[in-house]
Parts: sequence; C-alpha cells; structure tokens
Amino acid sequence: MSTNISNCPVCRLMRSLAFSGLGMAIGGGIAFLLGASRDQSLMAGIVTAAVLVFGIVDKKRK
Repeated sequence: MSTNISNCPVCRLMRSLAFSGLGMAIGGGIAFLLGASRDQSLMAGIVTAAVLVFGIVDKKRK
C-alpha cells in the first residue's frame, strides 16, 4: 500500500474535476466575452478543459 495519499484514485479524480471546471470557466468565459455564441463558448470551454486536464495532470505523472 502506498503512503502517498495525495495520489490516490479519488484524489486524482477530484483534481481532474477541478481542472476541468477551471478550464471550462476560463475558455468559455473568454470566448463569451470576445463575442462568441453560446455554442461556440461551450466548445471553447470543453477544449480548454481538455488541454488543462491532459496537459497538467499528465506532466505531474512524469
């Protein structure tokens, strides 16, 4: 059993959810402020969230 509690599966899931929420807010908010439609803002938020989750979380594993 690992003694590193901050790397347990539940902790990784919660970090991913936090980064995806942050990415959605940043990407969607900026797109909306720049005049994008609602659909385009959602897509920008999804892409930004994916970049944050797969970019930042993957770097922590290395």
